[in-house]
Amino acid sequence: MNLLTTATSTDEAARMATIAVLPVGSFEQHGDHLPLITDTVVACLIAQGIAETYNLRLLPPITISCSHEHEGFAGTVSISASTVMTMIDDIRTSLARSGVERLVIVNGHGGNHVLANVTQEANVSGPRVVLYPQGDDWIAARTTAGLDSTWGGDMHGGEIETSIMLHAYPDLVRDSYRTADHEARDRPELLVTGLRGYTDTGIIGSPSLATAAKGRAVLESLTALFADHLKVLDH
Repeated sequence: MNLLTTATSTDEAARMATIAVLPVGSFEQHGDHLPLITDTVVACLIAQGIAETYNLRLLPPITISCSHEHEGFAGTVSISASTVMTMIDDIRTSLARSGVERLVIVNGHGGNHVLANVTQEANVSGPRVVLYPQGDDWIAARTTAGLDSTWGGDMHGGEIETSIMLHAYPDLVRDSYRTADHEARDRPELLVTGLRGYTDTGIIGSPSLATAAKGRAVLESLTALFADHLKVLDH
């Protein structure tokens, strides 16, 4: 597994990139069939794809973030939203000192609501930060890849995450994904109860529908879809 950039200082000097890519994952439960690092893996795969395709500077991931809705499930570790915000602000400040003033935040965890605030504040005086993928990007990628589940129903540890992991790291996916489906389409009090209010296993979605081919197609689609977001930063 290679989730970290192996570029040297010489490589980055030659690249002369003015945009950096920061994957943000999490360290949280994904049921029995996926590892705690799943969101970090997904964020890194997306980030690697767009960094390579568009010649951007790839940064190492933030691996622990805001997973408070998963409290009570063994293994989950969270940090505060203010800590996430401070970390990204510090990273942006450091990058700017070396001439990299624009940043793409690749978010692999839906609970990182703070990243939207970080992005809005950073762009007050002009386009500086893009948060990717957005909901519409995920929906478009799901459609292109031919996923059978819905965006709203396939919330956590379901078809899309399991497909991506089956494609990239199949050895990390346990066979229990075939029987792990759990439906909870309506989650009106999720912010209050966390996932415990809607699932005992930690899964909400249909992992049994996952295939490696779907995972590959999702990643390829997200790489292509990023082009429109890059135009905003280049404007």
